[in-house]
Amino acid sequence: MRLEILPVPGIGHVTEGDDLAVLIGSAAPWLRDGDVLVVTSKIISKAEGRLVDVPADGPDRQAVRDEVLAAETVRVVASRGATRIVQTRHGFVMAAAGIDASNVDKTRLVLLPEDPDASARALRAGLRDRYDVDVAVVVSDTMGRPWRNGLTDVALGVAGMDAIRDHRGEVDPYGNELVLTQMAVIDELAAAGELIKGKCDQMPVAVIRGYLTAPLSGDGEGARVLVRDASMDLFSLGTAEATAAGLATAATLPDHPGDAASDPAAVDRAIASIADVIAPGTVFTQVTDDGVRTALVAIVPGWPAHATGLVLCSPPTPVGPFQLVRFGTDVQRLRTALAAEGVPTQLLPPPGGTTAAATLAF
Repeated sequence: MRLEILPVPGIGHVTEGDDLAVLIGSAAPWLRDGDVLVVTSKIISKAEGRLVDVPADGPDRQAVRDEVLAAETVRVVASRGATRIVQTRHGFVMAAAGIDASNVDKTRLVLLPEDPDASARALRAGLRDRYDVDVAVVVSDTMGRPWRNGLTDVALGVAGMDAIRDHRGEVDPYGNELVLTQMAVIDELAAAGELIKGKCDQMPVAVIRGYLTAPLSGDGEGARVLVRDASMDLFSLGTAEATAAGLATAATLPDHPGDAASDPAAVDRAIASIADVIAPGTVFTQVTDDGVRTALVAIVPGWPAHATGLVLCSPPTPVGPFQLVRFGTDVQRLRTALAAEGVPTQLLPPPGGTTAAATLAF
């Protein structure tokens, strides 16, 4: 396969109501059947009127932006300071719901297209009807990636080609059957197009030639197939958000302490299964109260003597919110391990009315 990535210069400033098929077709009369048109979502949003007026600067600008972000958000995934990673109603997880203030007047913000797949289909149909050329269209936007620095363009919408190249069932040159490999080819094409579009070159459209021999006869399923179903999402929340959710869940669990002391061997097995993970270096000691209830005391090297009554990793007083969050999720993990051994548990209030974390009893 030999690919060419071709710029489409001369499109100029796009305003609401502009016909993108005419703008692009006039700027690229050399388009051929089978070309893949990679179009920056921003010019689609501008043509479709997906713009919001905001003050040019000052606190009112940020207030309006926060309101717009809330309206475009269906779920907050993570937040750190002023940064918000959210899920949009399209299903995309991205910073600030894709709201952009670049390459637009200072008094306006650009939102994502209402339906990027529909936008791609409309542009493809317009080019076919006006210029008798059959191309595939990829609508692209810039995103960050989890656990990686830097940005890259990805596909928000597509028409005329499949979003995924499915290699499952194929056999590699070594005779191994591929069972998981599904390539997000429209993301790869979007990133390739960005190599020549750039952010400051006013080049919002690129053409990739050589990837397709011919587009699909129809428009295809669109880019929505790239959105991972919630049931398959192993990282649906940021770390702090998942920790807080675990704490909230742990706080609502019913407590049913046993009437008799639990089997010490069962408790030891539960502690051993997770102690090195939740509290490496901590010594857990069972303390029996009147032979009926057993409490778990954590002793951490370096803690002051009055702190030895605390459970798990919770530090001595005062206890801050981050410690409480960690304490809550660690307790939940220990309670789960104890439950697996058939040991019912209860959270007891802190001794002496202090603000230290409560003791886990069983």
